[in-house]
Amino acid sequence: MENQYELEFCEIYNRCITRENSDKLLAWLKTTDFFTAPASTKFHLSCPHGLVIHSLNVYRVMRERYFEEGDSEESFALCALLHDVCKAQFYKASTRNVKNEVTGAWEKKPYYMVEDAFPYGHGEKSVYLIERFVRLKTQEAVAVRWHMGGFDESVRGGSFALNGAFDKYPLAVKLHLSDLEATYLREREAASAKATNEQD
Repeated sequence: MENQYELEFCEIYNRCITRENSDKLLAWLKTTDFFTAPASTKFHLSCPHGLVIHSLNVYRVMRERYFEEGDSEESFALCALLHDVCKAQFYKASTRNVKNEVTGAWEKKPYYMVEDAFPYGHGEKSVYLIERFVRLKTQEAVAVRWHMGGFDESVRGGSFALNGAFDKYPLAVKLHLSDLEATYLREREAASAKATNEQD
């Protein structure tokens, strides 16, 4: 059953992305846990639907803050909505024993663990999965590949490829900045507001 986030995602996707086989890519996404998976194990939006919520947040930031005359609506939607498609079929719900600080009793608590059936990296895995269906333009592939920026494990200590990507393709910079703002500002603010409301 579709949830509100999936409906919003599909509305933007179908309105903005018209490339050949984009319908097949969306149909495949619906066979995965993309619309129900968390965005992370514990860092941001570690909750049901977190991945699709994060994808929508990145799209909103990117569209609101960085869209300029001459930019492509389709490129923005492809990159923002699908940059983390590598996280579909990536997390597994499990439980672990945690000691209750008040009672001292051990309790089972749910958590997400990584179970990567296709260990192919992060950004490069997203590019690979998208291109099984839809051909990306060079700037789109580069943007998705390098959306993690300096957080990408392959560039610890610096990378000429990352520098070159950001220097040559503004779309890559825009996606990276949007991912950062969504993760560290908008999603943190939303989590803080939720926690405050639950305490009231």
